[in-house]
Amino acid sequence: MRLMLADAQIDIPDPPCRVPLPSRLDTASLAWASVVAAGTAAHSAHSPVAIPDPARIAMAYRSDRFFRLDGKTQSAWSPYSRFWRTSGGWIRSHGNYPHHARAFREALDLGKSASPEHIEAIIASMTGREAVARVAHAGGLAVLVNPEDRKTDAALRTTALIDINKISTDSRPQGGAQAEATSPLRGIRVLDLTRVIAGPVCTRTLALLGADVLRIDPPDLPEIGWQHLDTGHGKRSALLDARDPQMESLLQQADVVILGYRAATMERLGLSPAALARRHPGLVIAQLTAWGTEYPNRVGFDSLVQAESGIAMIESLDGKTPGVLPAQALDHSAGYLLAAGICAVLARRRVEGGTWQVSTSLRRIAAELLGMPRRVAPEAEVAIDPSDHLEDFAVQEHTVTTVRSALPGFSFAAPHLWASDAPRW
Repeated sequence: MRLMLADAQIDIPDPPCRVPLPSRLDTASLAWASVVAAGTAAHSAHSPVAIPDPARIAMAYRSDRFFRLDGKTQSAWSPYSRFWRTSGGWIRSHGNYPHHARAFREALDLGKSASPEHIEAIIASMTGREAVARVAHAGGLAVLVNPEDRKTDAALRTTALIDINKISTDSRPQGGAQAEATSPLRGIRVLDLTRVIAGPVCTRTLALLGADVLRIDPPDLPEIGWQHLDTGHGKRSALLDARDPQMESLLQQADVVILGYRAATMERLGLSPAALARRHPGLVIAQLTAWGTEYPNRVGFDSLVQAESGIAMIESLDGKTPGVLPAQALDHSAGYLLAAGICAVLARRRVEGGTWQVSTSLRRIAAELLGMPRRVAPEAEVAIDPSDHLEDFAVQEHTVTTVRSALPGFSFAAPHLWASDAPRW
């Protein structure tokens, strides 16, 4: 298998066995290729690259199922994050964050104790477009469940899976010796302006490879604490308003900044790739969006992209009720692939200098998956003994259990509690 990252081609070796992520679409091959691409880019000056464990990859993509906080499982999904039948089809909503759940309730005039049956009856009385419009008007998140659009997907696949552009040549080559194989990104500072899964998986991978990663969140936007711990390995976490002058100081000293919020929000805060390139020549600017930068005001999550892109109906078990991929595979693949792109650009920057932009979207990853071979029916689930793939970390007074690194030869450092560090290098 060959994976194209901008103008670079990565040959992906066949796995020793299939990654156990059963689905009609080839989630297994996408996951394998994404992790191998990250490992290959990290080892650009070293060979051979160790072959990952397919079972470990499957568990890493389903990490939320294996996460334990003080021995207890955590719930990943809100009752407002699901499929709903309308009078003419299906919609998918997302309400895992409190502000999105509140908007969903306001859109439908619901109390906090409204039963699923009551909500189902309200939504069933509307058309899909009406329900989506009402939720959106209230500031919530919902999309129509669509059939796949082969023409749109084919057009998306003519664009790079990971787009890499040299914005300017304003900075000189970095020079210096190549870092050792066990820590290829040592000395690289990464400012992490992402949240949820895809961006944090990317920055967790960069931290795994030796980068100094500092995650910054806005003070007024709450985070799901356990979810951060599941993707926060090796990173520091701090709160800082993007308009604070200290943000410029952090950017000035960074090698890489990763943007995971809406493009319109980044533009408003003066953190668009173009603005950052003007102020900070030599910076590597990575941008991750749900739908692509051509939709700067759209918020999205993996589950919503699955629904709107046609994946949900392809994964339907009965041809009528929407289904899902066996993991948040768009998120995880986007994270690993974006990390691969960043590693490739850092290697080029050492030789060529310049200011670089690296970008992708969940929708572009979805188009890649939709263009891969598919099966008539999913394979059977394969039982995995998780004991060899889990690790305990002491995080202040807590014990955190997570899946080990999917990249062979690298071990996670303990995550930090969300917002527990100072906003400085």
